[in-house]
Amino acid sequence: MPQIRHEVTFAAAPAKVYQALMSSAQHASFTGAPAEVSTDEGGAFSCFGGQIHGRNVALVPSTRIVQAWRARTWPEGVFSIARFELREEGGKTRLVFEQDGVPDDAREHLDGGWHKMYWEPLRKYLES
Repeated sequence: MPQIRHEVTFAAAPAKVYQALMSSAQHASFTGAPAEVSTDEGGAFSCFGGQIHGRNVALVPSTRIVQAWRARTWPEGVFSIARFELREEGGKTRLVFEQDGVPDDAREHLDGGWHKMYWEPLRKYLES
């Protein structure tokens, strides 16, 4: 069972949600923080000015993003696995997010942080 699991719906097509998450410029725009996101499997990503970084493990455009994901403050070599599944539902996108391997002392902070730092600003960005 994943340590963190969220389901959120956006009034946008899966391709648009995928692009917002995977485009450095769009990611920086909706989060308000610097981002460098490779669009290649195996490619690196960094967001929030390097506070979060990792590698893309698997990418299926408009459908799935799997990343080895870590916060700068975590012990060296500790990565979680973050999975973003995008499902089209009646012209909208249901995003099912799961994250495993989060250090126990970071789980509560991250669980709330996904809503505050990602889902809420992403909804405003996509639906404006």
